[in-house]
Amino acid sequence: MTKKQKKPDYEIIKGNCLKVMDNLYEKRGEFVDLIFCDPPYFLSNGGITCKNGKMVKVDKGEWDKSKGAEENHNFNYEWIKRCQKILKKNGTLMVSGTHHVIYSVGFAMQQLNMKMLNNITWQKPNPPPNLSCRYFTHSTETIIWAAKNEKTKHKFNYNLMKKENEGKQMKDVWTMTSPSKKEKSLGKHPTQKPLALLDRLIISSTNKGDLVLDAFNGSGTTGVSSIQNGRKYIGIELENEYIKLTKKRLEEIKKI
Repeated sequence: MTKKQKKPDYEIIKGNCLKVMDNLYEKRGEFVDLIFCDPPYFLSNGGITCKNGKMVKVDKGEWDKSKGAEENHNFNYEWIKRCQKILKKNGTLMVSGTHHVIYSVGFAMQQLNMKMLNNITWQKPNPPPNLSCRYFTHSTETIIWAAKNEKTKHKFNYNLMKKENEGKQMKDVWTMTSPSKKEKSLGKHPTQKPLALLDRLIISSTNKGDLVLDAFNGSGTTGVSSIQNGRKYIGIELENEYIKLTKKRLEEIKKI
């Protein structure tokens, strides 16, 4: 009798997130504990920024180009609606973004009658300087944490977060650097988030064995954090390049 092969703790699905989540709902219904998403910020419109002391374009790809406020918001509403559908009754959604997109995300959540839980500010101590010298230097991103609906009894590992914060209640402003070179050693994504940020988000709002989903998988940081912390993971991604990168990063975990 052959030994039954253990089912992998993660799945990377290639495709449009709207169609993929529709298919997942048809097959599995409400089955996800936590969804983290870092959606397009619609910033790739010919602007510039500073990187390693050099002036560079902020254009990241066609997927990040703005189609106008109304169409951008419609897209946000549609993918958030699908996230809400596949969440378990006590599931939650976390979405990161800058001011370019986060207000649309929050409004879409309100339109869908989700329960707003927290507005977390990620402060970067090492942001790129503002080259135009006509604005305050952009040094933060926002993560909105929302529950499926007003009846949701969401998970929050209060004691773990208090322990991590030296015995004090953890506040909603977190100072963390951008991803380290080590985190990008196998490859990188233009909007990659630091592993420490995902670790805190996932540990705070899920238990071991829970299922985490990312509808904009990118370089797979959500997946790496999920698997390293004993959670299961589903990532949705359009680009083959980033699917390969994610699988390399997840395979690397097994060697540790």
